[in-house]
Amino acid sequence: MSENQMYDLIIIGGGPGGLSAGIYAQRASLKTVLIEKGAPGGQMNLTDEVENYPGFELLSGPELSMKMNQHAESLGLKMISDEVDTIAPGDASHTVKLASGKELSALAVIIATGGYPRKLGIPGEDEYYGKGVSFCATCDGFFFRGKTVIVVGGGDTAVEEALYLAKIADKVYLAHRRDALRASPILQQRVFDNDKIEMLWDTVPTAIHAENGGVNSITLKNVKTAEINDLAVDGVFIFIGYLPNARLVPEAVKRADGGYVVTDKRCETNIPGIFAIGDLAEKFARQIVTAAGDGCTAALAAAQYVELKKATDGL
Repeated sequence: MSENQMYDLIIIGGGPGGLSAGIYAQRASLKTVLIEKGAPGGQMNLTDEVENYPGFELLSGPELSMKMNQHAESLGLKMISDEVDTIAPGDASHTVKLASGKELSALAVIIATGGYPRKLGIPGEDEYYGKGVSFCATCDGFFFRGKTVIVVGGGDTAVEEALYLAKIADKVYLAHRRDALRASPILQQRVFDNDKIEMLWDTVPTAIHAENGGVNSITLKNVKTAEINDLAVDGVFIFIGYLPNARLVPEAVKRADGGYVVTDKRCETNIPGIFAIGDLAEKFARQIVTAAGDGCTAALAAAQYVELKKATDGL
């Protein structure tokens, strides 16, 4: 079967939303292909523990990724490991161009490209990335065994990563720009009960410093007192939210503040046949389960769209 042929549906992104969409698309008998440039599971692979996905009291992000991927494969979902260059909307069909040079067409496209970490925008953040600055504790925590690290952020992700790092590092500082965390109460209590974690309230980083190629300190500012001090640390872990990975979203697609894609209750954009799901879309909550739910909704809506499109156009 040639990859340069017409599909009913192209799914871009293999995170929980994309894999869920693939599962429902296969069950709807759509000729579907999923394109993922990395490992199936997306951001789930960077999560140490998942405690809030229905049906699983506790499992790792990579385990959940594997289970979702195996489920999709068991239904015969076709997957391509490649990077998407562009999505070109059309009246009859939509065209997806891959980095390998291949072009695929489909009646419907589900964009599930997720997001990427928001940066602090301070000196040293980019310069020392991979040399003590990290956006993934489960990826890089191993290198800080027995050392001192600081986590920046106050949401669920920051707190979860601080708890994970406390299993490895000798000391973990958790800096938050406010005087209260945004994380769920159960996670907050775990932080407060952990002797290895010290809270730095009303605190923001202003610069990251290194010596001999590796991070050795961070400059912190108290937003209430304006006091500035340097704190000796071996690693800086930044978790202040994500931005939508909207590079591939066609220009004509409507966006909300922050670049998130505006969709209707069917997860469809203002361009017929193009859907956006998961962390890419404007929504109240961004969780694994909500991304998976979006994948279900978009796939069912795409199936209806494809059926009507074929009937209307005589395909």
